Amino acid sequence: MCGISGYYNRKCNFGVQQLEKYVKVLSHRGPDGNGTFYDMNSFGEVGLAHTRLSILDLSESGKQPMRFMHLTIVLNGEIYNFRTIQKELIGMGYNFISSTDTEVVLKSFHAWGLRCVDKFRGMYAFAIYDSIMSQIYLCRDRAGVKPLYWYKGEGLLIFGSELKIFFNTIGFDARVDKNSLKTFLNYGYVTNDSTILKDVFKAQAGAWTIFNLENNEISILEYWSFSELFEMKKYSGSFEDAVEEVELLIQQSCELRMVSDVQIGVFLSSGLDSSLLTAMLQKERTDKVKTFTIGFSDGVDESKDAETIANYLGTDHTTYDCCLKDAMELIPELAKFYDDPIADISCIPTMLVSKLSRREVKVAITGDGGDELFGGYDGFKTTPALFNRMKNIPFKKAIGIGAELVARHFIDHENFYYKKLNGLSKTLLSQNLDQIYQFHILKSGLPEGIINNLLLNPGNIIPHNRRNVKLSETLDDLFILGFEDIFRNLLLVKTDRATMAFSLEGREPLLDNNLMAFAASLPFSYKNNGMLSKRPLREIVYKYLPKKMMDRPKVGFDLPIYQWLKTDLKFLLEDYLGTENTKKDKYFNLEYVQKIKKQFIAGSFRYPSVIWRLMIFEMWHREYFS
Repeated sequence: MCGISGYYNRKCNFGVQQLEKYVKVLSHRGPDGNGTFYDMNSFGEVGLAHTRLSILDLSESGKQPMRFMHLTIVLNGEIYNFRTIQKELIGMGYNFISSTDTEVVLKSFHAWGLRCVDKFRGMYAFAIYDSIMSQIYLCRDRAGVKPLYWYKGEGLLIFGSELKIFFNTIGFDARVDKNSLKTFLNYGYVTNDSTILKDVFKAQAGAWTIFNLENNEISILEYWSFSELFEMKKYSGSFEDAVEEVELLIQQSCELRMVSDVQIGVFLSSGLDSSLLTAMLQKERTDKVKTFTIGFSDGVDESKDAETIANYLGTDHTTYDCCLKDAMELIPELAKFYDDPIADISCIPTMLVSKLSRREVKVAITGDGGDELFGGYDGFKTTPALFNRMKNIPFKKAIGIGAELVARHFIDHENFYYKKLNGLSKTLLSQNLDQIYQFHILKSGLPEGIINNLLLNPGNIIPHNRRNVKLSETLDDLFILGFEDIFRNLLLVKTDRATMAFSLEGREPLLDNNLMAFAASLPFSYKNNGMLSKRPLREIVYKYLPKKMMDRPKVGFDLPIYQWLKTDLKFLLEDYLGTENTKKDKYFNLEYVQKIKKQFIAGSFRYPSVIWRLMIFEMWHREYFS
């Protein structure tokens, strides 16, 4: 796990000193070493930089940037099946000087070109510079676990693992994108491949982003799509056979992710996903697996249940109880690591469990993906029932038009009932897949009046990408929307930044591409039958843990952050949303900010998440623009 960055500059005014800036700002992603590559060709200068977190082949032979003939690579991530691919390449006549997956990726690209990614099982973001073809190839893994950002100007390409590199690029004009800001306030993150910075984009997951040095053009070639998995033929076997296949795929995925030259631990909540992974890993080992849990005595506390599970499985378990002091110390640091800001309160405990784990291990297994693949959220249960009722509503179109007409009479677009009526009309008047899309967007977003009143110059909400797919089950759109947007742009970002803040590598067995493909092929009812969610995972975990130990209501990380902001942390609220601070950035209506802040403190503001999102943005803006 590492930090990567680089550039192409036709003006030739960056030099090695620019690469040294990148190394410095990404050092937390790779504190074990660093390296740079610089080349001047007929089109301009090319630079690559790398910061290394040593996991495989701890020797100097694993150092990056790594070169082979006319190709130079910087890679962040892990190719878990690299040894199998290496054997194939050796059979083709390739020699290897290291035991790293980086060298395997580099020579796979030399051997198979763009199709090399078809062989990779893992999480990765890498850049390859081809000095003969005069092209830079950026590539990101299928799920989008590992981050990669890019900017293209006239005769210029800049790319890297985090947005920090753009703020530290000579002459780069960093500006807030007003559409992204509006989207951030609405959802708490920026959707799709946009970022909070104008003209800076996330590299598309499951795709190559190819920059041609000669003509300054970028092309994007998709090699994998989560949504297209649902177009494949549905699984026709029994539920019992499906459970056996899921268990086998998870076992294989877990074992692949245990390949390491350093010690590995597990993030253990008391939830189904992490408990299952811990149980599988411990069963295959005589040594005790190290597990880590964060508790919250002031909030929703799963630590006691996690300890019970750890004791039953016989792991080497560590618990840390998060308190107000921890939050007080960490909140001002959030913007430093979440440089493409997200306003998810669970960033705090995720960073704390990462910090706790890093004291003993360098790699941590996470349970990310179980809910997204197997229908674990409440919406997978409630939405099908809702839409079945909607199908049987008589005069549906007339009711939708009526709701739209009534909504128009609301002058106050902050009104809760306006939001409900507006959402009802758009949902009833939409067709098929659009109904689920509109329902989700309007449910998760804020009343438009709040955002428009907040912003001095309101932009547009960035719509969620809708792929043109033909689904065998309409409700599969729930999986696609949840995975391709919320999971990829919010939850995976949260985990990556939290772990890398403490130079910890997170690994995700439930996001193996073979498992993702099989999960997509399962009928909806095999995953969620309206009464039970994540059905295959439940059946498997019962083999390892007592049913009564696992059959508890689903809970998530929860901190009483809004209560703290009214009391012990009120000084932070006043600091970031005080009159003087919000005057400076010129994005917000100062009077309106003060109005909703007072309502929040009084307990009369219906949407407290707006306050947290405003605070996060102000922290971020102060960190990078002051």
